[in-house]
Amino acid sequence: QVHVVESGGGLVQPGGSLRLSCAASGSFYSINSMGWYRQALGKQRELVADISRSGFTNYADSVQGRFTISRDNAENTVHLHMNNLKPEDTAVYYCHANVAPGRWAVDVDYWGQGTQVTVSS
Repeated sequence: QVHVVESGGGLVQPGGSLRLSCAASGSFYSINSMGWYRQALGKQRELVADISRSGFTNYADSVQGRFTISRDNAENTVHLHMNNLKPEDTAVYYCHANVAPGRWAVDVDYWGQGTQVTVSS
């Protein structure tokens, strides 16, 4: 079983910054990609950013240049640094981890419980 836990959400004014963190723990062979998704009220969940084990990153166009994703493979953690936040960034942010349970096993997706980010004056 793998547990994925987020932290760091909250209320921030437009133009402000927040840092989200996520830690994966449990029994597994390795973690492939890790990333962040978000779901605003009444909308579908969308990719914000993800990062491969080797460090290759991918960002949604709407956050490119404002958000930075980073990862620590030794600690099984991923972070999202969010700058110049806008009201449209308001959403529940979910951490995602694609995990290899064993060397020859099929990869499994795990999700955190979500953390609320609200951008408002």
